[in-house]
Order: sequence, then C-alpha cells, then structure tokens
Amino acid sequence: MTLPALPDESFQRVLCVVAHPDDMEYGASAAVARWTARGIDVGYLLLTRGEAGMPTPPEETARLRVAEQRDACAAVGVTYLTVLDHPDGVLLYGLDLRRDICREIRRFKPDVVLGSGHEIDTPYGFDQADHRAAGLATLDAVRDAGNRWVFPDQIDDEGLEPHSVRWLVVPGMPGAGVTHGVEVTGEPLRRGIASLQAHAAYLAALPDHPAPDAIIPAFTRMCGRAMGVEHAVLFRARDLQAPPDFGSDPAQD
Repeated sequence: MTLPALPDESFQRVLCVVAHPDDMEYGASAAVARWTARGIDVGYLLLTRGEAGMPTPPEETARLRVAEQRDACAAVGVTYLTVLDHPDGVLLYGLDLRRDICREIRRFKPDVVLGSGHEIDTPYGFDQADHRAAGLATLDAVRDAGNRWVFPDQIDDEGLEPHSVRWLVVPGMPGAGVTHGVEVTGEPLRRGIASLQAHAAYLAALPDHPAPDAIIPAFTRMCGRAMGVEHAVLFRARDLQAPPDFGSDPAQD
C-alpha cells in the first residue's frame, strides 16, 4: 500500500519541538524546506542547548551548537527559533517541561506540532532519554495548550490565550506505524542536506559519522519507496480534531 501525502496544503503554521540542536536535521528538515518554500510559517523550539554533546566545555559547546542551529534553520527557511535551557542529557519529563512547551504553543499558535517519539525501542535502536522525555512532554503540552485551566498563569499573567492544535506529527520510518509522507525530491532534499552540514563542528566530534550528503539521501530514498516517489520523509500523523474511529467490533471479527 502506498502511503498518502500529508495534507500540508491545509497547513499555515508548524511548530517543531525537539530536545537538541541537530535533532531536526536527520530528514525532517527536508520536509520543513518544502513547507517554507510553500509559504508555511515554521518555528523551532529546542528544549536544550546541546551542551553535553561534545567533549568541549559545556558553555562553549552550547554557544557553538546554537550558532550551528541558526545556520541550519537558515538553510531551510526557518526564522523563528527558540532555545530553552533545560539540561542536556538529563532532560526531565514533568510539569516544568510541559509548561514551557505549552507556553510556546500558545505563543506561536501552530495548527501543526511536529514532535519526537517517546518509545524506548525503535527501528534504529534504543532511543536516547532526552528524545523520549521531549516526545511525551510535547504530546501532553499539545493538550495542555488548549485548556485554559491548565497553566492559567500564562493566560492571566502573560496575556496568552488557549490554543488548540489540529495535527500532531512525528517523523518515522517505513514499517514503524507511519501514516503519511512528504515528498522532498529535488530542492527540499538539497536544503535538508545543507541543514545537517551546518552542524559541522558537532559532526566532526562524532567518530565515523557518515557524510550528510550520503546519509540523508539514503534515508529519504528508502522512505520514498513507501510513497512511490524518489525521496520522502515519513510521519505518524494524528488529526486531533477528527472524531474517534473505533473501527469494527472485535467481537464480530
């Protein structure tokens, strides 16, 4: 079965919530490049500064990685970047994290939130703890943002308003519960590669890391087969405003 295209023609604003600098650049940024080229406003929210990701002192690493993230954003047309200072490597799921993500959703008012998965076991191995914490907190913050009685101080004291997100999407791989895809053949792929190349110092500190112009096309080509196109990025997409589909009665199956 060929996966359908994500209905991004209906998108206006997308907020991408990830744990670290570079998390968006392993494929998803190519989809972002397609969206920004179509006039969709895309913002990035990074929950940490990535200070634990290199052997250099943490403050130096944080400055370097945030600067590289700005260059990565520029490569795909993203001008809205917010970087929080939750601790890298020990990101903690809880109310503080949910509150900060909720605030940014209410501020940016996206109709789509792109988050990360929160599973332990994934097709590429055991996922890193920060990614799992970020994914689960994002899922909960999407619901929090629409409820004026959750974190009401943001409404009463900060002048924000409740905001209901339409779509929650999580990047994925073939055979991992994905539901939709975004074709990135051509210029979006080239810009996605450039966004990962922007993390030059970080990648240089990773032994034997594949070159961006090798790893990203290989990944998007594999995903493209699921859509019947040359290159694609795949997502698990949930329309949060659609009525529930309970399917068939298991007792009658």
